[in-house]
Amino acid sequence: MNTPKLLPSLMCVDFSRMAQTLEVFEQCGIDALHVDIMDGEFVPNYALGTDFCRQLRKLTPIPLDIHLMISRPDTKLSCFAIQPGEYVSVHWESTPHIHRTIGAIAALGGKPMLAINPATPYDVIRYLLPDLAGVLVMTVDPGFAGQQLVPAMLQKLRDLRAFLDENGYPDLEIEVDGNVSFENAEKMRQAGATMFVGGSSSVFWKGASLSENIQRMYAVIGKRNIAVLRAVK
Repeated sequence: MNTPKLLPSLMCVDFSRMAQTLEVFEQCGIDALHVDIMDGEFVPNYALGTDFCRQLRKLTPIPLDIHLMISRPDTKLSCFAIQPGEYVSVHWESTPHIHRTIGAIAALGGKPMLAINPATPYDVIRYLLPDLAGVLVMTVDPGFAGQQLVPAMLQKLRDLRAFLDENGYPDLEIEVDGNVSFENAEKMRQAGATMFVGGSSSVFWKGASLSENIQRMYAVIGKRNIAVLRAVK
């Protein structure tokens, strides 16, 4: 089983405090930064973009987890200057050339992830398994933060985990995105998720400090407390 990973959603960040926020992320050992790219077509919203990714790489060494919620990502990958080791998710529903798109991400040095919407069956990944670093399961309909978890997605996670194990891919990552609250993250972890996108209901929850929220999420998903380890050293 993969080590659990926490990926703060930068769609929820206070941009006036970006430098301070990134510093906390680095101190706490955040695994990657989840960057939602929305084009107003594949999803009914606009968010972030290519220049945001470029500038973010200048501000922090934390790798990016780029989530392309856009139509025809196969025609736009070159715009994102994908860096070696970055996760890049493309939606099954976004292009008729999904296999070609997955291959293009890998050729650029990225880690290809297949994203699937709530109503999309998990087994569409069957013939892509050898080419994937993981599967991003949308646990809400994509496009907006602050939505409620689609209840059936917990069973979908369990079914996907069993499917991967049965087909010889026990180490393939399962990322979850959508209402990954403290309570839901624990259920998602139990269902087989290994990568957790933390937004307004966890990492950026207003009831505590950013660092406190991160440490609470680490405890929930079973990740070692990096900040405490560093303090001991």
